[in-house]
Amino acid sequence: MITSSESLLDRQWAALREARRTALVPYLTAGYPTVADSLDALRMVDSYADVIEVGVPFSDPLADGPTIQTSSFRALENGMTLERTLALVAEANLRAPVVLFSYLNPVMQYGVERLLQDAERIGIAGLLLTDLPAGADRAVEDPILQSSVDLIRLVAPTTVASRLAQAVDGAQGFLYVVARLGVTGVSQDVAQGLAQSIATVRAASTLPIAVGFGISTPAQAREVAHLADGVVVGSALVDVLGREGVAGADRFLGALRTAIDTEAP
Repeated sequence: MITSSESLLDRQWAALREARRTALVPYLTAGYPTVADSLDALRMVDSYADVIEVGVPFSDPLADGPTIQTSSFRALENGMTLERTLALVAEANLRAPVVLFSYLNPVMQYGVERLLQDAERIGIAGLLLTDLPAGADRAVEDPILQSSVDLIRLVAPTTVASRLAQAVDGAQGFLYVVARLGVTGVSQDVAQGLAQSIATVRAASTLPIAVGFGISTPAQAREVAHLADGVVVGSALVDVLGREGVAGADRFLGALRTAIDTEAP
């Protein structure tokens, strides 16, 4: 089994700790708003990001709110698939480690072993499967755990202690802590109880913690940066990209980066 100490993500988090830097983890939907714009956006994001989440478009994105649902549907209309997502990442030739953010169905259709071989070949660092609970399918999880691609786990704010222990057992790369209940989307405030949720997860695992779902402004990113090791921004970035193009997304990420770097401990 590849241990986390040998992984691309583990090396990145070690470098961030040494630099006393909170990670900015932007999310983009592959193929949105167009395939060409998606490639430009990935390369732009790479200048700000410490880790990049690349969403694989899926026709039934249950965990996602209207913004990412819309981006996913548009990307599918643009012909984006899991195979083309991998090709897009390879073409972008990114500096920051990439985590594929996918639902299970595209992975099963593609083939787990085939995906891992292709992901390793192009240097994908991690895989996050939103609808695969920890321990639910060892036939899917075990090959990932035995590869160089880290298996990233989601932790919800409602996760009870016994379930949390199972969720973090064997987790790799980092833990993605969901900031609030419900689907992804823009939020006016950071969720109440987030500090306690993070403290509970820290007591259960030594892995770095990245927080996402609802982080929409530089002020919110700054607040979360005081609590977590990484700040994930998805819907707000995708929304700006759709409305203002790559240039607007560039300005938005620049503001997030400045807020995190100025105020993070």
